[in-house]
Amino acid sequence: MHETKKSRGARSVFEAYDDSDVRLLIEQYPLAWVCAAGGAEASQLPLIGSYDDEGRLTELIGHFARANPLGAALKADPNAVILFSGPSGYVSPRQTGRRNWAPTWNYAQLRIQAEITIEPDFTAAAVDMLIDHMERDAENPWTAQELGERYGLLMPMIVGLRARVVDAKAKFKLGQDERPDTLRAILGNLQNEELERWMLRFN
Repeated sequence: MHETKKSRGARSVFEAYDDSDVRLLIEQYPLAWVCAAGGAEASQLPLIGSYDDEGRLTELIGHFARANPLGAALKADPNAVILFSGPSGYVSPRQTGRRNWAPTWNYAQLRIQAEITIEPDFTAAAVDMLIDHMERDAENPWTAQELGERYGLLMPMIVGLRARVVDAKAKFKLGQDERPDTLRAILGNLQNEELERWMLRFN
């Protein structure tokens, strides 16, 4: 594991991470479950992170359809749980060379408690932030202005949101507890490039 990882009072090796790990997970896996208080409503929404000068996540930015019942639930109670899922995959004893090794599932997850505000005046900016993020590596990135007249028809159907982060807890179960020889065998036989990259990040 990198020397820069911080325990943050971690109960296990899987809970030792730093702010850059959280940021990368959100950047690479922006689609998250936004769950209203009490679980009355939940929707998957793509969200973009905002960070302070120290790189710590402070808020999440997104938008959703005005017809989505999640909106009414959040107006009634702005407290929400937001769940991000990162890379994951099944690991078989076949991949370790040890038939008496128990199979497992490696994964990365992030759970955020947040207070959400619905901000109509922020909708266009929220949409632009998401498009800029998703199109950032394109040779000829698309922009919302290319919608032409449809832009004015579609924008009233959605509304922007900000989610102020109250608490964030992550778990990166990526082979940190494996013997060196077992870890090498898994990485050599994984056939899951995304999961492999994250396992190497933490080992």
